[in-house]
Amino acid sequence: MGEWKMAPYSDFRRSISQSMLTLIAAAFVVATLLDAPLVEASGETPVPVDALVTEAMHSNPEIAAARSHWQGSSKVPRQVSTLDDPEVSLQEFTVGSPAPASGYETSDFYYTGFGVSQDVPGPGKLRLRARRAEKDADYARAVFESAERRVAEKVRETGFNLFFLDRVRELLERTRGDLQVIAHTAEQQYRTGMGQQQDVLKAQLAATSILKDSEMNRDDIAAAEASLKALIGREPDTGDIAIADVTPTPFKLEETQLGDAAEAGSADLEMARAMAAGSKDALDIARHDYWPDFTVGYQYDKTGPGFRDYYMLTLGAKIPLYFWRKQTPAVEQAAAEKASAESQLHATRLETLSDLRSNAVAIRTQDRIITLYSDGLIPQGEATFRSADAAYRTGKVDFQTLLSAVIDLLNLREGYYRAIADHEIAVARVKQIIGEQS
Repeated sequence: MGEWKMAPYSDFRRSISQSMLTLIAAAFVVATLLDAPLVEASGETPVPVDALVTEAMHSNPEIAAARSHWQGSSKVPRQVSTLDDPEVSLQEFTVGSPAPASGYETSDFYYTGFGVSQDVPGPGKLRLRARRAEKDADYARAVFESAERRVAEKVRETGFNLFFLDRVRELLERTRGDLQVIAHTAEQQYRTGMGQQQDVLKAQLAATSILKDSEMNRDDIAAAEASLKALIGREPDTGDIAIADVTPTPFKLEETQLGDAAEAGSADLEMARAMAAGSKDALDIARHDYWPDFTVGYQYDKTGPGFRDYYMLTLGAKIPLYFWRKQTPAVEQAAAEKASAESQLHATRLETLSDLRSNAVAIRTQDRIITLYSDGLIPQGEATFRSADAAYRTGKVDFQTLLSAVIDLLNLREGYYRAIADHEIAVARVKQIIGEQS
């Protein structure tokens, strides 16, 4: 067995020096990164989320398309309730030659005829078509209102998420400052022999982790701003959007009021009702198609001199002779679509009530969570951090305890703003369902 020999003291000192040089270089790099801003603050003036909603109502292309469709649909009832255009005719009946006016003076068969005819739908058909068109216009109006509410909800959800991300950016900046102080304290403790080299390395690792989180936060903010600009009708290369401070919105509806609020204010339910009503009118129209349509015509024939003029009145009817191949299947189709629309109305009502109740529960839950954070968890976390910082400076606790207190406080503050954002997102979803009643 070989004999073990102690390394020369000079080699040991060289190894220690190299480690210290590496440590100092790493500390310099991290300090440089810490001095750089995590995320460049936006120079834009913070705006309330509701101001962005107002902007979206005027600029969002989806809302503009739904509005134009509704306005167009409102012009249909008058059109379909009006008779078809009459047909005017001119006839030249000659005798003995195709030349115009042949036989004018010699034959009583010659005439020049002037006529008009009018198609007249069967009894009640125009009225039913107008009523069906009115239901279609009601449906288009409900689609427009639903588009407004859906876009408003998306703007609010994206805006509140952006509010959360902005506050996280501020928290990361704040935590970076805390870590700078802690890293300086750990270095002093290490120099005086009260701390360990491991404490300095942990402080550097925590600082690097903050930098990583800040880069991820930067990407999330950029994505949220891009989505928000598209919703409010701004171009992607316009200025950044900063969200003003958000406070929880009071929710006043009681559990027993939710059903009535949904029935009275839901645009989705209004769409389903208009669809069901329109399907009923479609069935009535299909049944009325068993009745014949009529044609009324009148013609005046001018004959030559010395001959009596002709006068002719005609009545015609379109007989539904093949009703078993046309009208009967049409009635069966309309009846099936009516049953489908009624089932869809029932499904929409159940889904609407379910969504409303679940979001109402979420609002009340987030209310309690916000109170827990603001009145209990965050003050306790701040007290724990201050206590751990003071105890570490005097050597009463280890560095890991202090570092955990910093990270815990960061997580608590993030959770508080996440709860506010989730609360407002749930309120936005309730407003999408029932309008501004809440």
